[in-house]
Amino acid sequence: MLPVQRGNVVVDNYTFVNALLWAMRTGSPWRDMPECFGKWITIYQRFNRWSRSGVIERLFAALQEERIVRMEVRVLALDSTSVKVHQHATGAPQKGGTRPSGPPVAEGTPKFIWSPATSFPR
Repeated sequence: MLPVQRGNVVVDNYTFVNALLWAMRTGSPWRDMPECFGKWITIYQRFNRWSRSGVIERLFAALQEERIVRMEVRVLALDSTSVKVHQHATGAPQKGGTRPSGPPVAEGTPKFIWSPATSFPR
């Protein structure tokens, strides 16, 4: 089920899966990963490769079927009020008067950006 490790592999698959479980449980950024799992960038890069190839989904589906791991799939949703602007985008002079960000009839359900795939912030 797991890809064959080739070359000089520092982190074995067992340690990698434990690192993923730690990241899922804590929700911490990759850089905060404990040293016992190896370098955070190594774990992050393998996670990205395995995510793109579908290995992560197959792995956790099999772990759930065998009742080794219980997971609840949640959807990440970001409201536009929680997205921060880059520091260089804040001080520009206004080209005109203030304008509403949307039509006045757009009040009601907020618009969300969501991603159903599992991903972690870098």
